[in-house]
Amino acid sequence: MKKKANLVLTFLFVTLILVVTTTTGLAQPDYTVMIANNPNIGSYLVDSQGNTLYYFTKDATGVSNCKGQCSVLWPTFYTDKIAVPSRLDAADFGMITREDGMKQTTFRGFPLYYFNKDMRAGDIKGEKVNDVWFVVSVN
Repeated sequence: MKKKANLVLTFLFVTLILVVTTTTGLAQPDYTVMIANNPNIGSYLVDSQGNTLYYFTKDATGVSNCKGQCSVLWPTFYTDKIAVPSRLDAADFGMITREDGMKQTTFRGFPLYYFNKDMRAGDIKGEKVNDVWFVVSVN
């Protein structure tokens, strides 16, 4: 009986929190880009699911130089809506159209990518690959 009462109280508490946050506007927005932290590299950009975002040092501002097999290993990141926490500035994000016609989100003019060997949120397996791929640091 006590277990059932605790379950009911928990349900009521969660319901109350949901009602308060949605009616007062305190609910967290749906960020499309967020900040993650790693003790070895500090703060860096991730997508809404916590997947690490990378940049390619061979890119130029507004131009992706990752083509062909490169884009298989390093898929593009694209979101049509930028919503970021207050520590980031949405104005730092933009969009380019690549040579292949795909859209790609940029940060401070540089295209953003995923690494296909990152299997779950928080993976940073692409950091320093060939000394040309790096997480997007926000330190």
